[in-house]
Amino acid sequence: MDLLFNELSLHGQFRDLSTFEAAVERVMGMRKLTARFGRELYCHPNVADRRVTSDTFVRKAVGTFKLDRQRSFMAWLTRHGPFWEDARQHGGGDYLECFQYEGEVVTDTAVGEAAYCCLHGRDRGLVSMDPSDWLFSPAPVDWRREDGGVRRVDVRNYWDADMLAAELEKAPPPLGSWSDLEVTARMRCPDLVFAPDGFRPLDGHPFSRGVAERLLDRIVVLQQLRNCFDDHGERTREGHRLYQKHFTGDKAWFSDSSDTEKNDFRTELTFPNPSASSAFLFCPWHGKVKTPQLRIHFSWPVRAGEPLYVMYVGPKITKR
Repeated sequence: MDLLFNELSLHGQFRDLSTFEAAVERVMGMRKLTARFGRELYCHPNVADRRVTSDTFVRKAVGTFKLDRQRSFMAWLTRHGPFWEDARQHGGGDYLECFQYEGEVVTDTAVGEAAYCCLHGRDRGLVSMDPSDWLFSPAPVDWRREDGGVRRVDVRNYWDADMLAAELEKAPPPLGSWSDLEVTARMRCPDLVFAPDGFRPLDGHPFSRGVAERLLDRIVVLQQLRNCFDDHGERTREGHRLYQKHFTGDKAWFSDSSDTEKNDFRTELTFPNPSASSAFLFCPWHGKVKTPQLRIHFSWPVRAGEPLYVMYVGPKITKR
């Protein structure tokens, strides 16, 4: 379970700057606590532009702090993060609203992002300011889909370090190795067919938990797409949404190899079929992590009733 700082819990509620400074100290304490458990507290740079009192914003208010406290807080918010926007899951077209506040729209906020992640198999919670209007848990969020359906999820919300520590102690450990990534991917994506040695190319590659989670996010999208077909074998609206979001555009997570790459690396992009000992699969379609350059090669197209094979997870094959 990773955590997102809830910027909506900054809404001009502080009576003075000393009360705000004390609240910041509590949040930074919870940030240190998450790090001790191998987790992250994600933020968004726009937090610096939130209102603290009726006439003062975060950037100005922090200027009244002691210098070391000022530097650590602003470095987190504006330079180091980590920032949830860098691995954002929901789009601006996703309509998410918090039921607690009579349908307040939370699209493009940490609340909306955490809810969307929870709805799609990624465990995320919130950390909120105390005092604020967000001292309740869980936070009920509705995702209103384009097909008219509504899915509700309860997002856990923390504003007290003891409450957070108790939850972190119970949470499954974070990914700590490439082996953990493989085990988790196979467990969370039972409808994909993984090559027996598909994760071996990662052996010897320096491990990064953030990179492992980005790879897992992409594998989970393949699992979701695999199951987005109706009784007639047609892709559902959710399937079309996933395709438009993750398989099209300059920042798409998935793409086909170029014609030149297909010609020059045909052998390297051809893998033994796990379901047929004498057959092979040509898999130029791939999921991408750009830094470092890692790839997930899988079978394409994805059709109803047919296996979706994940054949390779490792360094970019088509390097020149």
